[in-house]
Amino acid sequence: MSTLPNSRAFMAQAMHSDNPPRETFHNFFECWLCEQNSYLEELVSAAENHNTNQQHDHAILVPLIHRIVRHYEQYYQFKSNWERRDAISMFTPTWRSKLEDAFLWIGGWRPTLAIHLLYSKSGIQFESKIGDLIRGLTTEDLGELTPNQIKRIDQLQRKTIDEERVLSEKLAKQQESVADR
Repeated sequence: MSTLPNSRAFMAQAMHSDNPPRETFHNFFECWLCEQNSYLEELVSAAENHNTNQQHDHAILVPLIHRIVRHYEQYYQFKSNWERRDAISMFTPTWRSKLEDAFLWIGGWRPTLAIHLLYSKSGIQFESKIGDLIRGLTTEDLGELTPNQIKRIDQLQRKTIDEERVLSEKLAKQQESVADR
């Protein structure tokens, strides 16, 4: 039986690559889920083999629970590191189905929301560091966006709004045709 590389291996490989492929986080996530299922099976087995001896149960359950908690910590640490490298891929994960995308759209998630978040975060960081910026100190955060970067973000936002409008119109027509049936 072949074994999948563990999620730590994917994490180490991805974080040492200068230009990691978008699929790397997906690979990490798939492997992490397999490990999670294994931990779930261990928990179910421990519950089924529950012993009246509490010390015995404690000796088995406590290390298992610690491993599972570390497993979740590992996931969120890697996700946080990955977001710093490729934030856009976190908004459009490859493992999400078309149905999940549709529910997000129906629920109000739009790609322009990410741009609004960028503008908000940039403004907050700019306001909090304005004194440093006036003195010529660098803050190395979104408060230091150059005029060219802001212009490019604005162009992206305009293009995204146009594409969202076209998609919304198509969905509205689709909804009307379904309602007419």
